[in-house]
Amino acid sequence: MLDSVPSLSRLIAELSKFPGIGQKTAARLAFFLLRQPVSEAEALAAAIRDLKAKVRFCSRCFHITESDPCPLCMDEGRDAHHLCVVEEPQDLIAIERSRCFRGRYHVLHGALSPLDGIGPEDLRIAQLMERLAGGGVQEVMLATNFTVEGEATALYLARLIRPMGIRVTRLAHGIPMGSDLEFVDEATVNRAIEGRREI
Repeated sequence: MLDSVPSLSRLIAELSKFPGIGQKTAARLAFFLLRQPVSEAEALAAAIRDLKAKVRFCSRCFHITESDPCPLCMDEGRDAHHLCVVEEPQDLIAIERSRCFRGRYHVLHGALSPLDGIGPEDLRIAQLMERLAGGGVQEVMLATNFTVEGEATALYLARLIRPMGIRVTRLAHGIPMGSDLEFVDEATVNRAIEGRREI
């Protein structure tokens, strides 16, 4: 039925590529956009264009930014002796929302997953080790997700970092297993950071 309206079919197909968006939800979103004024659709298109044109990864921590280095790396008020390692930029944002960590960050952009073909060379692990070799970091807090892949990544990193004489800690298990940091409330993230432990 929608094949007679190719532009609508194309939009539904593009929207259904988003995570968690099936054909029905994509169709609802497409019809919503169809009912909006042209200015609203143009504003959405411009926001997507700006996102793709302006946002990149920080050359130091690999967080998303429009300026390089990012504002977090440029903040002289942050403790350069403490480094928090996270899987994704969303996890960094979750920890920042808790307002209880004032160190620096390193974003891996994923977790080890041999079944999916993701090994150490596919993550920002080499860059992390370069940063640590530069000296100054006294503690690395591993804040990978509490999934099988996140735990494996934390253990792998701990084995690499510990011989460097750097304290390695892990978030406390106040965060439920199988959950992603981006969906955890601030108080729980705060408790997990305060209760971190050696691994």
